[in-house]
Amino acid sequence: MLNRWLKVRRSRAKIIVLCFVVAVIVLHGTFNPVNPGYSADENQNHHSDAHSKRVESRRLLEEAQNDAAQGDNNDNKSYAEFDIAKILIDEEEGEKEKPDPNKPYSLGPKISDWDQQRSEWLKTNPDFPNFIGPNKPRVLLVTGSSPKPCENPVGDHYLLKSIKNKIDYCRLHGIDIFYNMALLDAEMAGFWAKLPLIRKLLLSHPEIEFLWWMDSDAMFTDMAYELPWERYKDFNMVMHGWNEMVYNDKNWIGLNTGSFLLRNCQWSLDLLDAWAPMGPKGKVREEAGKILTRELKDRPVFEADDQSAIVYLLVKERAKWGEKVYLENAYYLHGYWGILVDRYEEMIENYHPGLGDHRWPLVTHFVGCKPCGKFGDYSVERCLRQMDRAFNFGDNQILQMYGFTHKSLASRRVKRVRNETANPLEVKDELGLLHPSFKAVKVSPSS
Repeated sequence: MLNRWLKVRRSRAKIIVLCFVVAVIVLHGTFNPVNPGYSADENQNHHSDAHSKRVESRRLLEEAQNDAAQGDNNDNKSYAEFDIAKILIDEEEGEKEKPDPNKPYSLGPKISDWDQQRSEWLKTNPDFPNFIGPNKPRVLLVTGSSPKPCENPVGDHYLLKSIKNKIDYCRLHGIDIFYNMALLDAEMAGFWAKLPLIRKLLLSHPEIEFLWWMDSDAMFTDMAYELPWERYKDFNMVMHGWNEMVYNDKNWIGLNTGSFLLRNCQWSLDLLDAWAPMGPKGKVREEAGKILTRELKDRPVFEADDQSAIVYLLVKERAKWGEKVYLENAYYLHGYWGILVDRYEEMIENYHPGLGDHRWPLVTHFVGCKPCGKFGDYSVERCLRQMDRAFNFGDNQILQMYGFTHKSLASRRVKRVRNETANPLEVKDELGLLHPSFKAVKVSPSS
């Protein structure tokens, strides 16, 4: 009964608004007093025009009322019942551009002088330096999701939480962010979609020193931790991993590609060129998967994935790639959620943000949960509960700057933890996040 009453009220509200708009049009068109400067015939013509406008305005009002009534009666106003496929328009299968099977796959035209091109660009564009402070590179964090809605009702909500979390971290640390929802190359769908995007962004943004790729199912859980950029001055790629597991054991999970850094340089373009050929969907990816399963320890049988492929490259051509790859494990550039989320209360009690490691992880990555898909590798309830806890754990570090915190790590509600004051500028920022020293932003000197 309440819903029916609300529907009637909304319909009436629409009609009232339409009446008001048309009334304004009518008044604007009909208000035309006799001008003493006109002749009688001229004034008569003006009144005749005004009468015509009134008739036309009345007709428009009647049509608008009829349209509104028909729309309310015929249109489905329930988002839950609406079939989204009605507005998702994709090209027919036969219209898609098909690759030439006789040509090897390529991410784009071969580029061999990128370091020279980029160096010249930086010299001629001094307002866009690749370092924005001492040992502080300009960084672009890149993430994204499918162009289509998630396959389950709650997936998009968790994507929203994830991007909100990343925006917060990037804002605090002076990092640019790019969110992608376009599949740039249909051949590189799935695991591999990031490679064409990364190459395009490196070439389009020569001012970026490091590109930071981060999966949509990973969240920052240490908002205060600043990466040790000085440590990577001689390296072009940084991934969470262990040298022994990769080079000695040839283990396909010896590193993780859900969160990694890639320097903008010729070496990185060459790596992408060597990495990508295993990625085209179909027979190429399936055959490459067989090779990866045969060559790497404990890898299950499935099509080639980007993580196994980079392990394979490092093992097979360590002299070519390994010297410029830093496998980081001193802090959690990638932290597996299964061993972290249940320990958050212990971390809060014993430690503090800014550590980045097992005591307070920089990143918590929900590998296997697949919140945007229909099925995951773990219980849906467990995944979503733990994702909420991770989001709130990171969000508390943001809220505390303003005197609030979540009532618990499981609650979306917040509570006040600081009394209001008439002297807000005297309030102490405990974590130093309101105006962090590591947020190095270039400020042009005033003229």
